[in-house]
Amino acid sequence: MSTSIRNHLPGTIESIISDKVVSEIAINTAAGSVTSIITTGSMKRMNLKKGDAVLAIIKATELSVEKDEG
Repeated sequence: MSTSIRNHLPGTIESIISDKVVSEIAINTAAGSVTSIITTGSMKRMNLKKGDAVLAIIKATELSVEKDEG
């Protein structure tokens, strides 16, 4: 499999919270915990479960920076 997205973080699924439409997938990576919201249909199709090894693939269209002035 190949993708044009360059930011890949290998990790392990920590938890899954699902309802009828969407699922929240928490992934533990070397960079810290990241969370993805995907459709529950995709979660079921991929047969995702806690403890699975996955890639968090990140494509951001915006990045904000904040500086504490204190």
